[in-house]
Amino acid sequence: MDRPVTDITGISIQVSLSGYSFKVYSGAETVRVSPWLGAERLFTTPEFQRRYDSVAISLLTPKVTLVPDSFLEPARTRAALAEVVRLRENDFVESVPVPSIGATLVFSNTLDESLSKVMAQTVLPTSGEPVRVLPEMYYLLQELEGIGEYNKIVAAWHAGYLHLVIAQGRTLCLANVFEAPDFTTAEYFLFLALKRLQLNPEVTTVHFRTPLNPEDEMSLYRYFKAVVQL
Repeated sequence: MDRPVTDITGISIQVSLSGYSFKVYSGAETVRVSPWLGAERLFTTPEFQRRYDSVAISLLTPKVTLVPDSFLEPARTRAALAEVVRLRENDFVESVPVPSIGATLVFSNTLDESLSKVMAQTVLPTSGEPVRVLPEMYYLLQELEGIGEYNKIVAAWHAGYLHLVIAQGRTLCLANVFEAPDFTTAEYFLFLALKRLQLNPEVTTVHFRTPLNPEDEMSLYRYFKAVVQL
């Protein structure tokens, strides 16, 4: 017998070089949202001492690029990523399909951090199998499908980078990572992208996957129709 949706539990964890944040779900309801925490809290976080029906772990890596499936050459995935980001010789390059947009996300999780790897071995689904750590960009693209508005903006900002996806209807207009050491710079790139795409923020909702402090949230509210924290 299928379990009621309200019984399904899940946890979504975002990892950066400076720590992690997580959200715990029960059915469609978010029951716990954490601020950014330091790596030293990993083994004392009570939410990590149980298993979940669904576990998602994202790493906020800037080393990503989207390649349309019609242009994808598996033997050249590393070369495709090297065209847009600076790769080191020992950077391990992976890929994951994004069927909803007919493309493949090519990425490297090699950031000289070990927290995401420890997370994958510590926070397990009910099956007991470690989950694959995927880039934050992958989850931003997944969020597009659940947004009913025509203009869709999904972002994440932490540890010096703005991860940004913009779509209109079913058309992906932008998927990029911008170096943004502070939130003011992150807003600059956000509004620059909107200007180039000729989107009016006053009639648009912006969705953030990373936690926003009250000051940053209020700053966005001055320009956007609504601000949603996913």
